[in-house]
Amino acid sequence: MDEGQENQAIITKKKPSTHQDISDELDLKIKKYLRGEAASFEDLKDRKLKRQLSVREELYGNAAKAAAKAEKWLMPNEGGYLEAEGIEKTWRIKQEAIAKEVGLVNLRNLYDIVLPDLGPYTLDFTSSGRYMAVGGRKGHLGIVDMINLSLIKELQVGETVRDVVFLHNELFFAAAQKKFVYMYNREGTEIHCLREHGAALKLQFLKNHFLLASVNKFGQLHYQDITMGDMVGNFRTGLGRTNVMEVNPFNAVVGLGHAGGTVTMWKPTSSAPLVKMLCHHGPVSALAFHSNGHLMATAGKDKRIKLWDLRKFEPLQTITGHANTLDFSQKGLLACGSGSFVRVMNDVSGTQNYSNYMNHSMAKGYQIGRLAFRPYEDVLAIGHSMGWSSILIPGAGEPNFDTWVANPFETSKQRREKEVRSLLDKLPAETIMLDPSKIGTVKSTRREKVTKQERETEIEAAVEAAKSTKLKNKTKGRNKPGKKMQKKQDAIARVKRPYLEEKINEEQNISQKKQKTSENVELPKSLQRFARKKSS
Repeated sequence: MDEGQENQAIITKKKPSTHQDISDELDLKIKKYLRGEAASFEDLKDRKLKRQLSVREELYGNAAKAAAKAEKWLMPNEGGYLEAEGIEKTWRIKQEAIAKEVGLVNLRNLYDIVLPDLGPYTLDFTSSGRYMAVGGRKGHLGIVDMINLSLIKELQVGETVRDVVFLHNELFFAAAQKKFVYMYNREGTEIHCLREHGAALKLQFLKNHFLLASVNKFGQLHYQDITMGDMVGNFRTGLGRTNVMEVNPFNAVVGLGHAGGTVTMWKPTSSAPLVKMLCHHGPVSALAFHSNGHLMATAGKDKRIKLWDLRKFEPLQTITGHANTLDFSQKGLLACGSGSFVRVMNDVSGTQNYSNYMNHSMAKGYQIGRLAFRPYEDVLAIGHSMGWSSILIPGAGEPNFDTWVANPFETSKQRREKEVRSLLDKLPAETIMLDPSKIGTVKSTRREKVTKQERETEIEAAVEAAKSTKLKNKTKGRNKPGKKMQKKQDAIARVKRPYLEEKINEEQNISQKKQKTSENVELPKSLQRFARKKSS
């Protein structure tokens, strides 16, 4: 067996040929949607309860069957994956071996663009993955059509470009340049100069809220509404200069990594961070959020890559290694880039335990600055000091796309309609919060006032507990019965004090309310001469 057959990447897609195969495949999908195994009702003697539970189990089975059929027809494509033979490891499989096994369409996504005089490069994709914006540090900007692999527009701005990001669609993009942030259209025409942002180091766009977020070299975080031009938020982080910035796609909260090893999370309506957590014992070098919003990956100069559960703000896994850039794919693969080496990790078991999946070494001298998975494709784009490259990562992208959410093949008419619809559905900045599921829920009522009888019972229980406490035996002369009685009385008074203070405060509030109402009541003319005169 030659080397090409040993290092093969197999993308399996089984096509059912018989009726039995179709039913078996449907049964496997039904198991995925069932709520465990069906309960046994043979031991139940209550006929009515038995009938109700059996009807409910039947409803659960029908719902699982309908979901499995919908998945079969609405999501026909299966994701690819790497399958190693024997004792071989997937991380040993090289790009050359994968290129021999894939078709010509996928082979086009394996390339290396060398532009050494204009790098290092940063890049960004549209939500559909159809277009890519590239920005070189020496002033080179461009938009590339990734399906046709054609250059739509490129321009030279003649000054430093630190970051580039698409706005709501491929017609507009923003670039963080030497002094200010500039907005351009698809034809390369400058539309706006956003001077309020200053010398921005990093840009992010919140597509559901139409907010452009930036952090500049002074550590200031800005939020600007691109529809109306209003500056929604302008805050000083107070933690120094940073160029580590990512947006959580689940709740649109912006995460910043700082030199002190802390990660802060912000929203545009709060001048203080929502969360401030110590993640590393050195500067944070990279940050990434999973698409489900509950998993965060951080990398620090202490040579540690950590995975965090954002529901409990606790570390799940610590991996030894360094990374200058991190990115999660749509299917949960984590890419780490450092120097000229790319490492891709995968959660095989589904228990948030990441292990090595693929490795890729760039040419010697390439310094990786940005990694980005292309949506709906098994492609990883790499921006480095000598240009940009693209490699194949089987199983990275979502195989089925929803044309109402992101359509790579949308026409100009569809794009216009989508733009109008997204503007009508634009979310206000106040909806950004750590737990967006609270939106639309009913606020809990205030705690009911404690009645006089309940308060007396609480005081009696506290007094009895204070009386029953045993005092320690002291030295001679300090253990007299009089002193013991005094200590017990002090303990009882200490227990009663908070209840008495609460009662006094309530009485004061009631008297103040009565006084205010009496002042507001206007007396009849015959009694006004007896009213207390206000001091001028």
